[in-house]
Amino acid sequence: MTETTAVTSLTLPAPAKLNLMLHITGRRANGYHELQTLFQFLDYGDQLTFSARSDDQINLTPAIDGVASEDNLIVKAARCIQQAQRTLGQTLGGVDIELTKILPMGGGLGGGSSDAATTLLALNSLWQVGLNLDELADIGLALGADVPVFVHGYAAFAEGVGEQLTPVPELAERWFVVIHPNVHANTAEIFQHKDLTRNTPAISIRIALEQGGRNDCQAVVQKLYPDVDNALKTLAKFAPAQMTGTGACVFASFDTESEAFSAFEQINTEYRAFVARGVNQSPAHTLLFSAS
Repeated sequence: MTETTAVTSLTLPAPAKLNLMLHITGRRANGYHELQTLFQFLDYGDQLTFSARSDDQINLTPAIDGVASEDNLIVKAARCIQQAQRTLGQTLGGVDIELTKILPMGGGLGGGSSDAATTLLALNSLWQVGLNLDELADIGLALGADVPVFVHGYAAFAEGVGEQLTPVPELAERWFVVIHPNVHANTAEIFQHKDLTRNTPAISIRIALEQGGRNDCQAVVQKLYPDVDNALKTLAKFAPAQMTGTGACVFASFDTESEAFSAFEQINTEYRAFVARGVNQSPAHTLLFSAS
């Protein structure tokens, strides 16, 4: 790309993710859980537009009900980039951010983490801060355990609390039907639940890719949220169904787009559902770095 005047506006997606498996292998003294999971992105998600300002103000629209602006991960991510600018001795940037919200909150699709990661990537570029992906991922980890995978932008096998990432480009890019059962799963409640399995033996990446795995949170969520249980039973009529993350969204995979849409069209309209393709590179990365 030839050098031009600085970009003043940038629109990027904040894709959903699926946990194709989620094993809880232990619990640290600080309460965080050790896990193993396979992350894959979807070509479906939120969208954010960033417009540079001449001052250092950060404005996010529209407001999200029940979430104060300064508590929103998007604003927190923007503040983190400003702090990096301050540390580097740069003039602080300002931005107006417009969010088109599609992903449900409490759905296990990583919507908040993805929004935060897209904000880190976009403002690092828009404000020409110069941080690399590892530095952005370190900032993102302080915002949430899932943020680094969105920052790095590749399908990954994650360990630790989710921050130790190994690329898995060989993951099949299948089609998915995803159902949101119209409930908000409480992640803290699930991870603190007495019935949560926390001693699943660790497995290798190869076994995870060849044999798959289960979601250790699923049984607890099914007990707490009957609607999740019903959604799983609905999808299981068409293909093996599983929950992503700590819920509440559930998914089933299909070899072709037509098979996925055939199942989707038979799902009861009481559910919010969509069809999407699994992709091994984040759509945000595809757009941001395609011309580099």
